[in-house]
Amino acid sequence: MSNQAVEVEILGKITRVNCPKGQESSLVRAAQDLDQRLKDMAERTKVTNEVKLLTIAALNICYELQTERQKQDDLHSQLNRRVDELANSLQAALNKVQQQGH
Repeated sequence: MSNQAVEVEILGKITRVNCPKGQESSLVRAAQDLDQRLKDMAERTKVTNEVKLLTIAALNICYELQTERQKQDDLHSQLNRRVDELANSLQAALNKVQQQGH
């Protein structure tokens, strides 16, 4: 699959970024989200240093991603436990039926 160059604007600066063909709108939305986060953070914190803003934003995004991954891992573990419980319950029921049949 070929890449497509897309121009995005973050903090008033245009950057050309390559992305897979067909994913351009997702990249633009991600850039708009990042731009808005940076603007909100700059307003809230009064930090004007772009490197600091980008570092804080990156840390916040990584934290959010880590939190979501942990939620997914927890849900996966709960689902696996529930499947195991159901399989054990089904096996116990089958064993009971087989014992009654003999």
